[in-house]
Amino acid sequence: MTKMKKAAGFFALFLSLSAGAPGQTGPPSTDIFVADLKGRAGSLTVGVPVNITSREGYDNQPMFLRGGERLLYTSIREDGQADIYRYDLKSGSSSKVTDTKESEYSATVTPDGKSFSVIRVEADSTQRLWKFPLAGGEPELVLKSIKPVGYHAWLDGQTLVLFILGEPSTLQLVDARSEKAEIIARNVGRSIHRLEGAGRVSFVQKESERDWVIKQLDVKTRKIATVAKTLPGSEDYAWTPGGSLLMAKESKLYEWKPGRDTAWREVADFSAQGIRGITRLAVSPSGNRLALVAASGAKP
Repeated sequence: MTKMKKAAGFFALFLSLSAGAPGQTGPPSTDIFVADLKGRAGSLTVGVPVNITSREGYDNQPMFLRGGERLLYTSIREDGQADIYRYDLKSGSSSKVTDTKESEYSATVTPDGKSFSVIRVEADSTQRLWKFPLAGGEPELVLKSIKPVGYHAWLDGQTLVLFILGEPSTLQLVDARSEKAEIIARNVGRSIHRLEGAGRVSFVQKESERDWVIKQLDVKTRKIATVAKTLPGSEDYAWTPGGSLLMAKESKLYEWKPGRDTAWREVADFSAQGIRGITRLAVSPSGNRLALVAASGAKP
């Protein structure tokens, strides 16, 4: 079986959740941009984004490492294989981190900072959660029985929140040791984030075709509260360390400070740089950098 065929089952579901055009038969061609982020919550300013991938093909799912000087991302190259790459902001260079027969997506640093977990598309197209040591070494299966996993976030060293593919998609709270899973919500989006503080996570609830809401789960009480409505048609967002939400629509970036704002506030317009179709966002741990994913073809 070819690498492309092994990933085919994943792409059928993956593309339905991506920013690709209707009828598209492969993953969209995307680039990753990094910009300086300054100011306090409610008064953020964003520098000019720099394209750090700048090639035709799929480069997506950025995740900053501790320190904010490096990030992991998913890249699909000529052979159709998805691997995890690491970009060093100081040197401006990328290096391959995973080089396996399987495809890996959605690299996420584990709470101990020693590994990163991924969604791995196995030889039979099964999607399960694995992890790799950051220092290098053999991968380890995290969850044996839970599948198909689409996206994930760690709450602590043993507790995970998973987006499980299906009709409908579900948000599940999972104990990594016992693999006990509890369905928390249905019809959810792909963007899941651990919030600062004990046992809280945010996610997107798709209450109807057009009504999408960012919600917050208190894991201890299981109470779910509404944070904000998403921008129309957008489901990707990020939190700053100061407690602001960031979302994008087309070429524009918006901010919402929960507890203060009642509407999204535009903080940047990147149309002059040719940046369009912004989807995923990631903020560095110290909050001084923003990574964003947009359609390939922006001005250099």
